[in-house]
Amino acid sequence: MEISIIQAILIGIVYYMGTNGNPWPTVLGSYIIRQPIVGGTLVGLILGDPVQGCIIGAAINLPYIAFITAGGALPSDAGLAGTLGTAVALASGLESSVAIAIAVPIGLLGTIIWVTHMTVDVTFVHMADKAAEEGNLDKICFLHIIPPQIFMFIICVIPVTLGAYYGGDIIKSIINLLQGTPLHVMSIIGGMLPALGIAMNMSAMGRKGTLLFFILGFAMSVYFNLGIIAVAIFATIISYFHAMNMKEVQ
Repeated sequence: MEISIIQAILIGIVYYMGTNGNPWPTVLGSYIIRQPIVGGTLVGLILGDPVQGCIIGAAINLPYIAFITAGGALPSDAGLAGTLGTAVALASGLESSVAIAIAVPIGLLGTIIWVTHMTVDVTFVHMADKAAEEGNLDKICFLHIIPPQIFMFIICVIPVTLGAYYGGDIIKSIINLLQGTPLHVMSIIGGMLPALGIAMNMSAMGRKGTLLFFILGFAMSVYFNLGIIAVAIFATIISYFHAMNMKEVQ
């Protein structure tokens, strides 16, 4: 599959829209787009194969299933892994297990973009402080949104566009060189990474106060033969009333 320059730019925009702190799709919207299963589907839609994009994105999503960022630290960029990883996998015709092994290192490279973004944004904060001393509210609002987002757009879209446009051929050449045992090893590693993500998620579920909800969902699925959508709806309702009850107690 060949990726045109227009498609590569659109893939870069998908990655930008899913970056943390992006105000345009709202915080919730950017969080949703950042998930590899969603980003992969959008990339597949751009490349004309949304089903395969969703399949690869879902596979890449598994290692990140319990992924969180704490205190502004970004150990890996799930959004970059999902968008660029899916694009490269589709362009190179990779299986989902191999795509995972390639996407995770790509996600690690995303930390460079994040650190650059946070470092340069400090400049805009100092400029906003100066505007605050002048009492210029309009300038503060402008510096809070426009310059950081222009800079973020540049450092997100350009690298991903280049990676999507040129990366497919490069990865395809590398895969051809790795045919045989090396590629088989990569496939095994890629198959193990989802287990790590699921194990992290299970570790979080096993904590006091959450294990019973997991058991309830499991029982609803097994003994009442409810599908995942029905279980998710009941879980949403139960979590809402639980949150309201905890709020009243506090």
